[in-house]
Amino acid sequence: MRVGLISDTHNPSVGDEPPSEVLAAFKGVDVIIHAGDIYQPECLDWLEKIAPVYAVELGAGAHFSDDDRVEDMHRVIELGGHSIGIIHDLLIPGMSQELTEFTPLSKHFPRDASLATALQSVFNSPVDIVIFGHTHYPVVEEFQEILMVNPGSPSLPKQIRRLGQVAIMELDSSGKSAEILNLSNFS
Repeated sequence: MRVGLISDTHNPSVGDEPPSEVLAAFKGVDVIIHAGDIYQPECLDWLEKIAPVYAVELGAGAHFSDDDRVEDMHRVIELGGHSIGIIHDLLIPGMSQELTEFTPLSKHFPRDASLATALQSVFNSPVDIVIFGHTHYPVVEEFQEILMVNPGSPSLPKQIRRLGQVAIMELDSSGKSAEILNLSNFS
């Protein structure tokens, strides 16, 4: 299974829809996961022309109250034999700062703690993959057998308005992997 990962689209403040390069980057995906800061349903409508969408949004009731694609705060879905936790602002118990490329779990998570247990307290369910956003910094890190992915932002990477990133995740019953894609490679 091929999954498109996107977060922090911030539409319409950075444009009416995600950058057109997302279409090429997500060519052939089976499903899309949006990890929040969507702001308007039209963004998900645009993505759903590519593939079915699962999303989270903090305060989803304001703009997404009748939208089955979106759940408030966090959710867990099952895809390709994996349990995937989706959240916008990931705060991991035991870690004093957010997960970014500069603060990897391997260096900042307590060595004697269980990431699975910490994440179960966040999602109220065991997960082996976490998709998150908020920081606008792309991250792919597997730690204690849990794949952590922040796809960055397609239009505000590192909080700078320019072409950014999305990610592609490959899933099957025997494995999981993800790769960050720079949208400038699709222009």
